[in-house]
Amino acid sequence: MSAKKKSAAPKPTASEVAILRVLWARGEATVREVHDEVSAATGQGYTTILKLLQIMAGKGLVLRDESARTHVYRAALPPERTRRSLVMDLIDRVFDGSAAALVQQALGSGKVSRGEMEAIREMIDRLDPPPETNKSSGNL
Repeated sequence: MSAKKKSAAPKPTASEVAILRVLWARGEATVREVHDEVSAATGQGYTTILKLLQIMAGKGLVLRDESARTHVYRAALPPERTRRSLVMDLIDRVFDGSAAALVQQALGSGKVSRGEMEAIREMIDRLDPPPETNKSSGNL
């Protein structure tokens, strides 16, 4: 028996994430539809996309509807759950379990726009609101 803990959600490769993005945007798609979108950016062939979708079905990343001649695929998990799994894996493997180190690295990358920085500040305020001030009611 392996001492390695099995994760709740499978971790897709970069090629699989590209396919998942198509499925998340469309809801569902045939191999041809996925290929048409993915190959424009990656140049991957139809049979490569087909094989990746078959592997992804085996891993539980996608669900396949085989009721029609042309199989239709859809993502098994919502994007938020997949992203959370990938981020947690990244934090554990690369940042020694420190979410702060990941955030510091991301913010220090120079790729954060002013709007994104404001959204990050708002999120921090929602997650950790400032302590309420003790207001006196004036009644003694």
